Parts: sequence; structure tokens; C-alpha cells
Amino acid sequence: MHAITIPEPGGPDALVWAAVPDPVPGEGEVLVEVVASAVNRADLLQRQGFYDPPPGASPYPGLECSGRISGLGPGVSGWAVGDEVCALLSGGGYAERVTVPAGQLLPVPKGLALADAAALPEVTATVWSNMFMIAHLRPGETALVHGGASGIGTMAIQLAKAVGARVAVTAGSPEKLARCAELGADILIDYREQDFVEELRKATAGAGADVILDIIGAKYLDRNVRALAVNGRLAVIGLQGGVKGELNLSTLLGKRAAVTATSLRGRPLGEKASIVAAVREHVWPLIEDGRVRPVVDRRMALRDAAGAHRVVESGAHIGKVLLLTD
Repeated sequence: MHAITIPEPGGPDALVWAAVPDPVPGEGEVLVEVVASAVNRADLLQRQGFYDPPPGASPYPGLECSGRISGLGPGVSGWAVGDEVCALLSGGGYAERVTVPAGQLLPVPKGLALADAAALPEVTATVWSNMFMIAHLRPGETALVHGGASGIGTMAIQLAKAVGARVAVTAGSPEKLARCAELGADILIDYREQDFVEELRKATAGAGADVILDIIGAKYLDRNVRALAVNGRLAVIGLQGGVKGELNLSTLLGKRAAVTATSLRGRPLGEKASIVAAVREHVWPLIEDGRVRPVVDRRMALRDAAGAHRVVESGAHIGKVLLLTD
């Protein structure tokens, strides 16, 4: 088969389309013929040499895919060759075939194109596990989503609205904020021109956000804590703004607030399977009845993964960029 390989870390041109050995499904795994994968920020970090796959994972980038099952490993039940699926991966999505633990498979939601289902596994698992399983966002609460026009952001807006929360977002242009509003965002903050702490304070009569989903990290840590409501929960899921920040514990104590930080890729298989099962139970019905949909900015050939990485690095996209094998 062929896959996008990374012979040496570097810029987008470090991604090389090459012939590689076919994967073989092991115990509890299935083999998927990939129709589409999606570009995530973690893929860019892996390409640059900053985010190695977990031990035993495929060396190729790609944290999600959609396709058809073409083989079953020992011990797999409930799935059959030919089933159309999408999958959460530890790596290997930028390839013509990939092996997947059966617990990380999801059926393609009814009414959704097979290729577009590749836009779902990573964002739905990340958003549901952090905003709902950990931060316990509830109806009537206010959620602040940083990077509202990203793949994560566009999904977080829709899921928060679907459960009855009020949603604030930050984004870097009027176009992106307008798209967030179309998805249901109530409070629109241009982070280039406005202070999100002050704007959120004004929009909530001084209360702040009950839950903040943050992809920035250190750069926003102090302001995020100041933006939290009493009993607020800050969920850090990215480090685009650095890894080391100063935390004012007095402010945190005064608000009886909590800060959590998680990643998805390196979690044990059992934890991933539990998250995927929760996504199937709670998110898939919302997709199938049309209340939640993946936002796909563009579809590009897998062979042009370098071009797709340039798009994502530029920040010019809204939602997800897909890579198609055909």
C-alpha cells in the first residue's frame, strides 16, 4: 500500500508519499480500507518532530479516518467485512489501509457521506470527553470556546448548544465569527481586537464562563482563570500558546474553580473505547437527526497532504480539512 511518511522532520514538504508494508490486524483489531482522513494540529506537530506516536502505534500521521472494513483480527465481534465506519486512531490515517482497535470504531452516521465521516472521530471524542465527561457542561451554563472556527471549535459550539448551554467563542476574523454565529454561538469575540475576559464579563453580567475549552495553553492560562465563573471548569486541550504559564491559585481558590488538562492520543485503549462508546450514545443521535454536523472546509487528495498542512498552518480554514485517498 501507500502512505504519507515522514523520513525526516520538517516543513510540509517533509511529507512523502511512499510504498510501505500492508498492516495486519492483530487481536481485537480490524483492517480498514481508508476513504478519507482529516488534518489535525497534532499531525503538524508530528511532522515537525515534536509529537511522536505512542509506542506500538503506526508511524504515519493521521488521528482519524473513514472507510470500509476489509479484514477482522482474532477476537473481533459485532463488525463485518464491508461495514462502513469511521475510527479514532493513534496514528496511520494518512494511508490507504490502517488497523484499528475495534473499540475505537464508529458506524458512519445515517445521512452522512462516508468521506465526511472522517471529520468526526477526533473532534467528537475530544469535545465530548472534555466538555461533558470531565467538565460536566449543563443546560443553562455558559461555555467559552477558544478557536471557535477550528474543527474542535465548530463541533464544540454545536454540542454545547444541543445540550442547552450559552456559547461564547473567540476567533480571529469577522468571517470566522460569522460562521460561528451560524453554528449557534451567542457571544462573538475577536481575539485580535478585543479582550475576551472583559467581553465575557460584560456579556454575562460579571459572572464569567462555567466551562472554558482551551486550545491555547500557557498564553491564556491567567486570563482563562480570571474569565471563569464561581465553580467554573477550565479544560486545556492544546498548547498552541506555549507550555509554561503562571497560575494564580488565590483566584482559583476564590472561585472554587478547577483546571484540567488532557490529551487523547496516548490514553489507554480502555479509556478510548469508553469515550468512543459515549460519543456513539450521546453524539451520534444528534448527528443523525441533523442538529450537529461536521464542518468541512475543503477536501484534498491524500497525496497532497503537504498542501493540506499549509492550509491548516495558515489558519485560513474553517472547520476540518479532509484528505481523500481517491
